[in-house]
Amino acid sequence: MTSTIQDIDSKWQKIWEERSAFKVDNDSAKPKYYVLEMLPYPSGKIHAGHLRNYSIGDVLARFMARSGYNVLHPMGWDAFGLPAENAAISNNSHPSDWTYSNISHMKAQLKALGFSYDWSREVTSCDPEYYKHEQQFFLQLLEKGLAYQKESLVSWDPVDQTVLANEQVIDGRGWRSGALVERRSLKQWFLKITNYSEELLEDIKKLSDWPESVRIMQENWIGKSTGAEVSFKISGNDNEAIKVFTTCPHTLFGASFVAVSYNHPIVGKHVAKTAEIEAFIAKCARQGISTTSLETAEKEGINTGLKVIHPFDSGVELPVYIANFVVMDYGTGAVFGCPAHDERDYEFARKYGLNTHQVVEAENIDLSKAAYTGEGNMINSFFLNNMSTKEAKIASIKKLEEISAGKEVTQYRLRDWGISRQRYWGCPIPIIYCDSCGIVPVPAKDLPVTLPKDVIFDGKGNPLDMHPSWKHVDCPQCGAKALRETDTFDTFFESSWYFTRYCNANASDMTDRKACKYWMPVDQYIGGIEHAILHLLYSRFFTKAMNDLGYLEVREPFKALLTQGMVLHATFKDENGNWVYPDEVEKKGNDLVHKETGLKVVQGKVEKMSKSKKNVVDAETMLSLYGADALRLMTLSDSPPEKELEWTHSGLDGCHRFINRLFAMSAKLGRAESEFVAEVYKGHKLLRIIHEAIKYASEDIKTFGLNKAIARCRELYNALSDNMSKTEDLPLVEYGFEILLQLLNPFIPHITEELWQSRGKEKMLYETSWPQYDEANLVQNTVTLAIQINGKLRATHEFDAGFTSEQIKTEVLTINTISKYLEDVTVKNIIVVPGRIVNIVVG
Repeated sequence: MTSTIQDIDSKWQKIWEERSAFKVDNDSAKPKYYVLEMLPYPSGKIHAGHLRNYSIGDVLARFMARSGYNVLHPMGWDAFGLPAENAAISNNSHPSDWTYSNISHMKAQLKALGFSYDWSREVTSCDPEYYKHEQQFFLQLLEKGLAYQKESLVSWDPVDQTVLANEQVIDGRGWRSGALVERRSLKQWFLKITNYSEELLEDIKKLSDWPESVRIMQENWIGKSTGAEVSFKISGNDNEAIKVFTTCPHTLFGASFVAVSYNHPIVGKHVAKTAEIEAFIAKCARQGISTTSLETAEKEGINTGLKVIHPFDSGVELPVYIANFVVMDYGTGAVFGCPAHDERDYEFARKYGLNTHQVVEAENIDLSKAAYTGEGNMINSFFLNNMSTKEAKIASIKKLEEISAGKEVTQYRLRDWGISRQRYWGCPIPIIYCDSCGIVPVPAKDLPVTLPKDVIFDGKGNPLDMHPSWKHVDCPQCGAKALRETDTFDTFFESSWYFTRYCNANASDMTDRKACKYWMPVDQYIGGIEHAILHLLYSRFFTKAMNDLGYLEVREPFKALLTQGMVLHATFKDENGNWVYPDEVEKKGNDLVHKETGLKVVQGKVEKMSKSKKNVVDAETMLSLYGADALRLMTLSDSPPEKELEWTHSGLDGCHRFINRLFAMSAKLGRAESEFVAEVYKGHKLLRIIHEAIKYASEDIKTFGLNKAIARCRELYNALSDNMSKTEDLPLVEYGFEILLQLLNPFIPHITEELWQSRGKEKMLYETSWPQYDEANLVQNTVTLAIQINGKLRATHEFDAGFTSEQIKTEVLTINTISKYLEDVTVKNIIVVPGRIVNIVVG
């Protein structure tokens, strides 16, 4: 090999770019195939997770293209977001400069890895030419009643003067300032995703090529619940009631309390605000409201002094508590507690000394230890007694409706999507507020509403809101002085439709409907499990809404989904307890030490790669040392794509050595005959191995068994190596080597193109058709049997597959490696176990 690996990489990347090798048209006689990896946030560096994700997609794209498909394989940038503002604050830079610099750097890295992207379709979500379309789309949603504004409770950081996402509230404090958060009511923009709750739920069941775990997560997030809305009248006030949603109306006779959210209207209207109650309300207002926060927080409450009347028994009054686990955003903001049959209520009742009434009977119930939440038969429930829990649920709802104390309802856990973000680096919401005209959409002719460049980033609130001039405009309707909306869209907005833009990135409208009709839906989507809920759910919602508004003809965006596993690496700490990068560690004797400081280093657990623990791989450094193909091969060799992958230098070294062996083998072989005649080698074991490799590697790629496909190629390489010394078999070996290059090409495209060209081929590998196997050459003409003497393994041997037991007995005695063991002994018996072993009994 005269050229370096890096020279070869650069050579082929230049050729592919000059020839527009992966650019595709929107019209072709070939069947279409759209493969897409989730677009990255331009953080500045490609990490191992990116490398694995994109390598998986690239193998599939190259395979499908060579299998006769017109393949769309695009790439773009999810470029808005808070990290750019944080970088602006830290580095005194502008988010735009930081973002575009990172895009340039990451694009160069992706090209250096040889991914087969159609870069002519590149989109960047912070480009006004991109986001002007979503501004127009938002205004159409507003017109259709699918977008609206309402007062909403938010977590407010009083120091940074900004709204915090649930994830940014840590132990009741702002993640950056450390200040105690406040719960404030602000006007926020929402999209009516709940209008599509039932369709989102039903359609997820039809996506059979999605992982079951993801479908279940989406179903749980949408959270359809059928139950009853029950009215508990306030004691002493027949005109007012607390409405409670429950999925277990059959357990009403087990109720011992009612709990409401701290901001329930009943609290402000009827609860006497003692100092203790005021303090508890303030505490609730500071807590996180994410599902995780609510589930993990200690269940706490305070008695309001109010009582309500049991709907089935007017002689029973129940105390009303304010509880930290009840939120206004779900159901009615109130629940009834049945401690005997709900784990949360059980914990709450134990804490506050409330009664526990058993109303469901089943075997092995011990309420002194835990609540019973299973099925059974009703007891202590008057008209429900002796019914099964399923029967009692129906009967209790019927009774509630008869006495006008409730009704059957269906609730969804899914809430409308709040899209307002109080930050600069996002797509401006195209709304103007006029004292006379109210909420005024920005006219289409004035789109896009772009961001001002001259802003100050000091971490104090939204720079757009503090800008001296940008927000001041004239009302488009009456001409009076007015104000722009200074909130920007949630960045999930941009990533919920980008896949449609790739169909024609230069379309004058949001989408090119004809192009989308050709390409959509995405045939294979690939990305991390961390996006299993929100990104995928919002993309599904957008697709349905875009269909309703005439932009698309499909109602689901992604036909098949693969969620790749995380990349892991060992962690390292020096003797002072500081995290150390793997490439800073070297071995001296039996010890690990830091290369520069000389401090001893201890290897810790193998964990997900993390910047904070420094167990990351620098893709650029690895690229310069090993070349693109070794890195690609490493990420795909050892584990199925959906499983975790442990990154090791030994694994990377092994891939590098295998590539070098391919060069060495190629140097020893001549060119394959232009018209290879398989008939000459009919029945040859190597010919069968070659065609098995084609068959099974192809099937493995289609089913994402990429590590298996690579293993098949390695087996073929070994078989070719074993036959190279046989002169009469060289034409078959040369033919097999060229098949091997074709099979390996999607995995290691640079090296295989180089070796293919060195063999005098006119067409480049990416232009060739995928090799096909011949069923006739898959026939097993021999069978390998283990040969034992008195039960001890002495050899293995290939026998003709058609041999009878008697023929096997005759031939086994002629094998050189066996006959030496039979000297000076008597063969008493030969036992043949078909397909497995031959045991020679001697004495």
